[in-house]
Amino acid sequence: MTTPTFAPGDPCWADLMTDDVEAAQKFYGELLGWTFESDDEEKYGGYVTASKDGRQVAGLMAKQPDQQEMPSTWGIYLKSDDAEATAAAITAAGGQVVVPPMTVPEMGVMAIAEDPSGAFVGVWEPLSHGGYSLINEPGAVGWHELASRKYDAAVDFYRQAFGWDISVMEDTEDFRYSTLGEGDQARAGLFDAAKFLPEGVPSHWLIYLVVDNADEAARKVTELGGRVLEEPRDDPHGRHARVTDPFGAVFMLHQSLV
Repeated sequence: MTTPTFAPGDPCWADLMTDDVEAAQKFYGELLGWTFESDDEEKYGGYVTASKDGRQVAGLMAKQPDQQEMPSTWGIYLKSDDAEATAAAITAAGGQVVVPPMTVPEMGVMAIAEDPSGAFVGVWEPLSHGGYSLINEPGAVGWHELASRKYDAAVDFYRQAFGWDISVMEDTEDFRYSTLGEGDQARAGLFDAAKFLPEGVPSHWLIYLVVDNADEAARKVTELGGRVLEEPRDDPHGRHARVTDPFGAVFMLHQSLV
């Protein structure tokens, strides 16, 4: 099993901002078989790294005092070779840098931006932390997807700010979807969610977590205190369910049917 590599603009990491890191570890540990390691409190503020079979798959962090009114949420990071240059490109492309590039000691340089559709996205310039060391396997992230209320603006933004090679998968009145890359080489998706998002729900990034059996995993989500928002269903890419953890962070379960 090879360690994944990421080109600039590729999703390379995800982390959870949550009300209760300890309870979140219990939920995701029992659901996905994750193990956890707490990083240096002084350097990293209690950041927790999750692994599957010894390989890094995600991060967890507690909300800061000024974030208590914010929802628990999964966030993603796109790789950059130069976070400062990417931040400038984000601004030039119509986005807003909400957390300017800052060094995470020894690990890398991060920034947080808001795209023109209102979705938050991270930037990660790696030093010692290259991102995921396991993807597309049970217990790891298998897909990243932007549900956008301003699809055209989002497509233009990610093309300009992150150099995305956009491939249009479907463009009809009923459904519009594009990907970063094409076919089997696609690394992320972006769809027009204006007709689908409930009122008050902003544009946002979703992660798909791979499981062996989506139906069993959805039942376990409920048993562990989470909620199933959309029951498992098949589509051409697998069997999926939309769920939340006990604190309301939304994610997708993905079962390959191949």
